[in-house]
Amino acid sequence: MKERHIETIAGELQLGPPQVAAAVDLLEGGATVPFIARYRKEATGSLDEVAVAAIGRRFSQLIELDSRRESILKSLRERGLLTDALEAQIAGAETLTKLEDLYLPYRPKRKTRATTAREKGLEPLARLLLDQGEETDPAAAAAAFVSTEKEVASAEDALAGARDIIAELAAEDLQARERMRALYFGKGLLRTRVLPGMEDEGKKYRDYFEWEEPGATAPSHRILAMRRGAKEGYLVLSVTVPEEDALGMLETLFIKNQSPAAEQVQRAIQDGFRRLLSPAMETEVRLETKKRADAEAIQIFAGNLRELLLAPPLGQKRVMAIDPGIRTGCKVVCVDRQGQLLHTETVYPFTSERERSRAAETLRALCTQYQVEALAVGNGTGGRETEAFVREAGIAANAQVIMVNESGASVYSASEAARAEFPDLDLTLRGAVSIGRRLMDPLAELVKIDPKSIGVGQYQHDVQQTALVKALDEVVVSCVNAVGVEVNTASEQLLKYVSGLGPQLARNMVSHRNAQGPFRSREALKKVKGMGPKAFEQSAGFLRIKGGDNPLDASAVHPESYPVVEDMAATRGCAVQDLMADGALRAGIDLSAFVTEKVGMPTLKDIMEELARPGRDPRQRFEQTRFADGIEKIGDLEPGMRLPGVVTNVTAFGAFVDVGVHQDGLVHISQLADRFVKDPAGLVKVHQRVMVTVLEVDLERNRISLSMRSAPEKPEKGAAAPSKRERPQKAEKKRSGREPEPFNNPFHKAFREMR
Repeated sequence: MKERHIETIAGELQLGPPQVAAAVDLLEGGATVPFIARYRKEATGSLDEVAVAAIGRRFSQLIELDSRRESILKSLRERGLLTDALEAQIAGAETLTKLEDLYLPYRPKRKTRATTAREKGLEPLARLLLDQGEETDPAAAAAAFVSTEKEVASAEDALAGARDIIAELAAEDLQARERMRALYFGKGLLRTRVLPGMEDEGKKYRDYFEWEEPGATAPSHRILAMRRGAKEGYLVLSVTVPEEDALGMLETLFIKNQSPAAEQVQRAIQDGFRRLLSPAMETEVRLETKKRADAEAIQIFAGNLRELLLAPPLGQKRVMAIDPGIRTGCKVVCVDRQGQLLHTETVYPFTSERERSRAAETLRALCTQYQVEALAVGNGTGGRETEAFVREAGIAANAQVIMVNESGASVYSASEAARAEFPDLDLTLRGAVSIGRRLMDPLAELVKIDPKSIGVGQYQHDVQQTALVKALDEVVVSCVNAVGVEVNTASEQLLKYVSGLGPQLARNMVSHRNAQGPFRSREALKKVKGMGPKAFEQSAGFLRIKGGDNPLDASAVHPESYPVVEDMAATRGCAVQDLMADGALRAGIDLSAFVTEKVGMPTLKDIMEELARPGRDPRQRFEQTRFADGIEKIGDLEPGMRLPGVVTNVTAFGAFVDVGVHQDGLVHISQLADRFVKDPAGLVKVHQRVMVTVLEVDLERNRISLSMRSAPEKPEKGAAAPSKRERPQKAEKKRSGREPEPFNNPFHKAFREMR
């Protein structure tokens, strides 16, 4: 069975069966995806994380399919219903849908109209009608089934019961379901109508009050919007197909002639379609489109999260962080190059000129006292005003002033981790510490926050939560291990994402470090409680120890490969440290001489790259973004302005951009480029610096419409209009002529509602 699954996966993913087999064996053996992709390239043929993860997911799906198959076979055997032919069909079913279709006629049911008719002994009549004999007189045949004892009062009652049986047989027929499924998934329309009397309460869904589009092509954000509107009780959502096509399809399968019996069968299949088969297919379309929409939304969220986690770090600098506040004062903290808190303060630069002068004097003194190298200013309310104040105060002369996205900082400040680290510190001051650390190392700080609270999702509360959490955790694990973790400074929250560790072992490592002092070598990690051989194997290569006993401990070279490096150094007559420092020594090494059964050329090349740049950070170099001077609030914006901005979120319908006015603007998908854009994520990324043109500013509703096109045109009133190629196919009389705005509002205010 396992071999068959390996062949299936290899065919689906277009990989070699040995590659798939190796990945499956490693995963079953407890290896993590990052470890396999980094340190088992010889076994898998250098599969990357994406491929290894895909193999793992598909193998799990096939195992679940096998489990369901066995459960069905067991049920059929126990009830004496399993025939050789049925068993062969079930064994050959390659999808869960096919498996359930085969089982449907035999599934134990609650009482139905058909089961009631069978209890009355009407199945022979149903079979007779299905044969559609030319000489069969339905009324005469039904008369024989009239029985007071069985509560069949008349021939018509008997025919009605027989039709109920035929209706159920047609609805459960394997071929009928397959064809009907193809019709619904190919031609099914998602239709929404407003519930009578809910027009005012549900006005945010007004573009969906009378809307329809093909389910096969509906984008994820519109599917989720329609479903939410229906769930909240404002809309009615249905799935429809041309009934004449559906009935014609069933008649082709079940109608043999024009006999009176055939007329009874025709009536039965019409009832079976409307009462049984159509609702079943509608449910399938709803579930499948939801599944697809979830997958797309989760993929967008995961992609945004990856870009945010891998945002360039400023690095180890002495930082002053300011959490802005107009009335309540600005919370100020100073942290050292390791992110340790040195000082806290609250200043009030916006209450009076006297306080403004005092605040400037205080900040200048703190910058001098703590030798501040950078100032991090949160981008929340009052952020631009605070940035301007800092620059006016002359503080920026010897230190960079950098705006920092503070989304999620308040979540961290109230978290258990923050309370444990700063039990006596005010929540707002904890938030300021988080802002400063986020500038120094976004990854190390953001892992302390639930990924769902970071603010880069799309309809995140509407998607399947288990799948969302799993996908986001996979992204965090991938990012943490791609960068590597300095074991002597990392937080428990960061360490738990390292391959092979987890929360308990991460906690043990921090406790050991606090009690015994910094780790001097990777070998010393084995003394941590719970660090067995498997955990050490999986984690050691991703843990860094700078300035330790072994220079290789600061690199991504795995301890299992240390003997190889030592042999390389020996052939050059030098120490390992010399080999790492001298490119000429490395250039003289013939890698082919070190190939063995376990160590191949991929690993050897990775080792050489690490020796050249030990513990290299894959993240890009930090570059500061500065917003336009004098543009600090939405009222400062005017159509036609060309401004620098930073992408804060990418969705299926466009991208949100921060231009420094406390309100992100939307660049609709139709305004992202001069060409047609199918997927915004293929063009822009979170944290990307862009230039945008202001198209429209709606002060009343706090909306900003932006464009990245070279010659943007003003959109129709309300939002940037989508291109014709992007619009869903739909009867013109049924639509408004443009894509519905998400929640009737593609701008950030409503987007916060989506989240």
